[in-house]
Amino acid sequence: MRRARRLLVFLVAVTVMAAATAQTEGARSDETMFPRPAALEPAIRFWTRVYTEIDTSSGFLHDSSNLAAVYETLHFSPNVGPRERRRITTKASKKYEEILTKLGGGARSDLNTDEARVLAMWPAGTSNAEFRAAADRIRFQLGQADRFKSGLLRSGRYKPYIEATLAKRGVPRELAVLPHVESSFDPTAYSKVGAAGMWQFTRSTGLRYMQIDHIIDARRDPFMSTDAAAQLLQDNYSVIGSWPLAITAYNHGLAGMRRAVALKKTTDIGVIVEDYTSRTFGFASRNFYAAFLAALDVDSNAERYFGPLDIETPEDLAVVDIPDYMEVETIEKALSLGRPELERLNPALMDSVWGGDKYVPKGFPLRVPHRTGVDPVALLERVPTTERYAAQQPDLYHRVRRGETLSQIAQAYHVSVQSLVRANGLNSRNFIRAGQTLTLPVAAGAPQPTLAAAAPPSARDAANGAYVVRSGDSIDRIARRFAVDQDALLAANDIHDKNRIFAGQVLTIPSGEGAGALPSAAGLAAAAEDLLSASLAAVIDTADASEGAVLDAGEDTFATAEAIEAEAEA
Repeated sequence: MRRARRLLVFLVAVTVMAAATAQTEGARSDETMFPRPAALEPAIRFWTRVYTEIDTSSGFLHDSSNLAAVYETLHFSPNVGPRERRRITTKASKKYEEILTKLGGGARSDLNTDEARVLAMWPAGTSNAEFRAAADRIRFQLGQADRFKSGLLRSGRYKPYIEATLAKRGVPRELAVLPHVESSFDPTAYSKVGAAGMWQFTRSTGLRYMQIDHIIDARRDPFMSTDAAAQLLQDNYSVIGSWPLAITAYNHGLAGMRRAVALKKTTDIGVIVEDYTSRTFGFASRNFYAAFLAALDVDSNAERYFGPLDIETPEDLAVVDIPDYMEVETIEKALSLGRPELERLNPALMDSVWGGDKYVPKGFPLRVPHRTGVDPVALLERVPTTERYAAQQPDLYHRVRRGETLSQIAQAYHVSVQSLVRANGLNSRNFIRAGQTLTLPVAAGAPQPTLAAAAPPSARDAANGAYVVRSGDSIDRIARRFAVDQDALLAANDIHDKNRIFAGQVLTIPSGEGAGALPSAAGLAAAAEDLLSASLAAVIDTADASEGAVLDAGEDTFATAEAIEAEAEA
């Protein structure tokens, strides 16, 4: 009994030691992968306070280099607007600028309470020159606690997908917290410099990894942008070989971090943050890694900072690839889903698609709610060829004339200014120039031919008893094609004027002698003529779709983009 008890005590001790060793090894691994140099600790503490102590109705006045020096916390009333906030912030900044200037003049005694407090924030022996420099480094940082908490709740929708995607790329799971720093896990976020989505991709960087245009902006989709972010982070690490630098490069750019390593001859993030200077290595880049570490700490100990949290869970979704170009209304009907639900789940699709000016692209991975017993793939396969298209609606463009504004152009084409801004990746609605060509988020006019209309005539059409009228068709030609009486064809479709048929119209082919049989010689000749016309039309359609057209709202005329370029060169 004693021997068994001693054995049990021994096994418990071994287990505790093993657990402690495993925990230590894990900590060492984290420290190796994500080091925390002493030089970064003030910045990590600063960002922890920003994320947990003050919300967006408050902010810190602080030194932009020495983040241990937080001079004052400013609080704003809920009804205070941006202009009044700036006035309050400017007034407070002026106060501390005067204090630091006084200290920079050598004052160390007979200080008032605020002056003594500011002096105590700085290390003993700080030089007069440093205080004078600090007078020009006063910065205001808005609080983020409310946004961070909201981000924690939202993160539950996306964290499992993010972590799985990072793992596939060999990226540490800890980097799943980066959206806290970038957007508070908000897929609808836009920055002043045009960065978009949960991962805040700029247009130029995003184009390397995903589609960004006036039809699809994958930055706005939390899943598509996660795939791109994982690839970008892995690419950064594969080049620079350091996760702190790869993370900083996410904000500053890989080329910039490589320059920093070359100039400082080190990959030590602490040395680079403290000693590296560059025109573009500003406050955001210098603090990006420290902010990540702070976000990692807060995310890992969320309830310690915010109390019990009701973290959201991922939605149960299915993904279906759109088999052909389709109108969004067609997809709504086929899947029995409302527009708001489809739009919410597929934010990558732009206004031009939801407004009906462009088709949902072929191959687009559409996200829909998972419904037991419902196969969205099968439902879309049942969409008739009369509602499928072989190509996207061609683009239309507007060439900006001298004196035109974006508002005037938007009004001329009955579109919103915001849709024009998004369609052209503009950073500001105020910056367009004469001669610039803008993509218009409007329909090109006549729709593209459907798959049914583009298909060559066949005996199967007549056998099924239906035919879809194509451009250039006539009642006489269709009757000859299927060897049916022209009057019978008109009667079967209740057509009183044989000259009034239209492309896309579905005609019933009357049954009887000759229906469904091979066409007559005259029918074959007509079919050959039609096939040649259709081929020529397809070539023209393809050329138009690839070149696009330029529309001048003032003249209401079209020209190919190639012609516009030739005119510009002339």
